[in-house]
Amino acid sequence: MFGPSSLWENLLSGVICIGLLSSAYVAEIIRAGLASIPKGQWEAGQSLGLSTWHQYRDVISPQVLTAVAPALAGQAISLVKDTSIVSLISIQEMTFVGTEMANSSGLIFEIWLIVGLCYFLLCLALSLLFRRFESQQR
Repeated sequence: MFGPSSLWENLLSGVICIGLLSSAYVAEIIRAGLASIPKGQWEAGQSLGLSTWHQYRDVISPQVLTAVAPALAGQAISLVKDTSIVSLISIQEMTFVGTEMANSSGLIFEIWLIVGLCYFLLCLALSLLFRRFESQQR
């Protein structure tokens, strides 16, 4: 976003590609979560006279969220790590900026240590956030 305007086209391409890839994985995770709900739960919602919307909201969704939370956490963390791929098309993100700084300063080891630490802290924060979310779901 803060790079030259000539690279906005690359940014849009990167966002679309990462978005499509990630959305396919998330859709499959949700589909598997829905498929894991026993048929009896659907029948229980119908026997209570709930509409389809209320069945999903009150009966199915809480169970699906509990089942898919760990997989969604893994996908979110993977998404953070996958953003480094967009540096190949000159989008200025951590890996790209780290490469430029390492090349210009000559402090290769130190720069990559800082970039790795930043990725570690981002992933750790997401992991702790999802752990808290999972503990609240139980």
